[in-house]
Amino acid sequence: MSDPSDPAAFKRRVDEVLHAFVAQEAGQLAAIDPALGPVATQMETAVADGKRLRAAFCYWGWRAVGQPDSDALVRAAASMELVHAAAVVHDDLIDDSALRHGRPTAHVALRGAVRRRPRAVAAARSLALLVGDLLMGLAGQLFATSGLPAAYLARARPLWSVLARELIAGECLEILRTGDEPDITASLKVIRYKTAKYTVEHPLLIGGALAGADGRLREGYSAYGLPLGEAFQLRDDLLGLFGDPHRTGKANADDVRGRRPTALLAETWRLADDADRERLRALLGRRDPDGDGLRAVREVMRRLKAPDRVEDMIAARVAEALGALDELDVPAHAASALTSLAHSAAARLS
Repeated sequence: MSDPSDPAAFKRRVDEVLHAFVAQEAGQLAAIDPALGPVATQMETAVADGKRLRAAFCYWGWRAVGQPDSDALVRAAASMELVHAAAVVHDDLIDDSALRHGRPTAHVALRGAVRRRPRAVAAARSLALLVGDLLMGLAGQLFATSGLPAAYLARARPLWSVLARELIAGECLEILRTGDEPDITASLKVIRYKTAKYTVEHPLLIGGALAGADGRLREGYSAYGLPLGEAFQLRDDLLGLFGDPHRTGKANADDVRGRRPTALLAETWRLADDADRERLRALLGRRDPDGDGLRAVREVMRRLKAPDRVEDMIAARVAEALGALDELDVPAHAASALTSLAHSAAARLS
């Protein structure tokens, strides 16, 4: 058994579980009819990449209670990555994003399967929606068949409803707030429910519930997980606009083109004077095929030091998370792993 404290070794364990499980499910889907082959391929593509942070937080939520390493627990933790894969397929569809991990997103890739059919673009989007739905269903299946005792699974099962409700709430809030006048309070609420909770807090709580964590430890997980999850998404906002697309695998213009309610845009708006706001109104939402508008938005943001403000917000949240972790009475190896995860989640380059 590999060293669970080695992030690369842990990622390999999760990858092995995910790739084998989804390949089997995709094969069974494709066996129904050859026409389903492209859909099955997108199922496998959806789990091909990833840092597996959500699985890691679930795993260390278990270990921090004092439970030993467990292959069954790794399978249960891997189900968090299927939740993420489903959310990504749906999110790309909602945002009309063309790239993810440097490859066409599901709704773009599936156009090839329906290119000769009426309303091919809409048909491809419908197929992608169903891929996301299937991945979410498979997350529950992998969790339930992980091999952990039924009594352990029963302790964590109610948290799945909370995870789904809050994830959908965050996605809905982003849709409802897109195009509104930027507001930092509204943006942070979207971040908390759309990303922070299902990325860090819920995986930790599910791992802890599986292990029988007490109420004080669960409260500590939330005190650590929520600010860290927010830092993760704030970093994503910065990478989305200022990152290298070759490293992020996503287009820089998506947030600007979609007028999404990011904290970066909200901070820019807060710092802007009337002239800057008028300029931003003219730039946001443009298709901008030549990239001039994107460069102009970046120039305004840099001049107002909005990226610096978001960096400060990230640093403050990481410090808050680590402070909460220091208050917890958990084994040293778990505290060390959760400290490392905090830094890697907030300081990543892609």
